[in-house]
Amino acid sequence: MNVNEVLAAMASEQLGRPVHPIDDVNRGQSTNDVYPTALRIAAIRCIRELSDECARLQESLQRRENEFASVEKLGRTEMMDAVPVTLGEEFGAMAQAIARDRWRIYKVEERLRQVNIGGTAVGLSDTADRRYRFRIIEVLRKQTGIGLAAAEYPMDVTQNNDVFVEVSGLLKALAVNLLKLSNDLRLMNSGPYGGFGEIHLQPLQKGSSIMPGKVNPVIPEMTMQCAMRVIADDTAVTLAASRGEFELNAFLPLVADALLESLHLLTRACAILREKCVDTLRADEDRCRATLDHSLARATSLAPALGYDTVTDVIRQGGTPEEIIARLEALKQARGR
Repeated sequence: MNVNEVLAAMASEQLGRPVHPIDDVNRGQSTNDVYPTALRIAAIRCIRELSDECARLQESLQRRENEFASVEKLGRTEMMDAVPVTLGEEFGAMAQAIARDRWRIYKVEERLRQVNIGGTAVGLSDTADRRYRFRIIEVLRKQTGIGLAAAEYPMDVTQNNDVFVEVSGLLKALAVNLLKLSNDLRLMNSGPYGGFGEIHLQPLQKGSSIMPGKVNPVIPEMTMQCAMRVIADDTAVTLAASRGEFELNAFLPLVADALLESLHLLTRACAILREKCVDTLRADEDRCRATLDHSLARATSLAPALGYDTVTDVIRQGGTPEEIIARLEALKQARGR
């Protein structure tokens, strides 16, 4: 309404006669179709940027997968020693998760292309010329470069906002993967002496005014906080979209604010995580090897030959991991297996 009044005032001044903000300027537009159409266009543009950043992060993780393919380390399940893996395999798994997010986010654009512009108040095109509805979509296609289409049932698009819930849900899935990925990097970087210390993140700031030499994993932690906010935004989108009574959802502004914030946060978080963390971290091969060698991870590979219970009994006899593995190897040779 404000835009209509501003344009009417400017036109009146230039034409030297009164121009009505509704009858002459508005001409069949309604907040109820303009606002959701604008949100869909904005979301599509942001989705394309986020998809591109996901692709760059995926490629960065894959480069690390290849670079660290020969770096053996201790695998862990439930924070306990498990079996040998390579650092490259762990980065490869991260890359696969981001690849799925990239594809899901890229495809969801299709859901947003149907717009209800021209549907006016409730989607029935009251007070709007039919020619206007299709002409405005042609203009929007040219101006945005997006393949927008007239909704088959404009009333549905006007009152139901489940498409934004779907988009937000996919953003939440990416946020969850970023949370997990960043926390793994944070844990592998922990120490450097009292933790895992298997990788070293680029030091970006002094981590403490009290403890000299302490450097905190600020980029993974930044990413995790962005992801937490996106998960919270998803809850806001879910609640707001569910309260669209009858022919209109009055809470669409909250949907717009939360959804666009999530898209912006994830796009920047992916870029910064790649540039200042994944691309710059380095592996501590000696630490990876030492941790693996000082564990019972290799005992698992002897279980098929010796039997689960036999390996368990030898472990229970105690000793250093090196001594236990040596006893198991000797037992295997003695049995000729």
